[in-house]
Amino acid sequence: VQLQASGGGLVQAGDSLRLSCTASGRTFSRYVVAWFRQVPGKERDFVAAIRRNRESTHYADSVKGRFTISRDNAKSTVYLQMNSLELEDTAVYYCAADENTILSQVRDIRGYDNWGQGTQVTVSS
Repeated sequence: VQLQASGGGLVQAGDSLRLSCTASGRTFSRYVVAWFRQVPGKERDFVAAIRRNRESTHYADSVKGRFTISRDNAKSTVYLQMNSLELEDTAVYYCAADENTILSQVRDIRGYDNWGQGTQVTVSS
């Protein structure tokens, strides 16, 4: 599957932004999809994931209550709604997907074989 991330931009602290991750292929509904983020010189960190069952979602503690991940399988798209953005949310955001990600791997970059190109999110004060 090929992934295309979009929706990044420059916003002020407290603003909202919605990222999209659109996939090619007709089996998207079988994929676990996640968002990770990375700042220069640091590791790529888990942000959120959504499993095949739309009700099963996972969040990093740092974004819980502010970010919401959702999916529209008919559009082969996963969204990351980011509210109350903070300076610390500034990063390149990557979406990742895999058919075989098990529960213990959901938050681990090694759990995903397919990655999008990344979209920059910059939060200013």
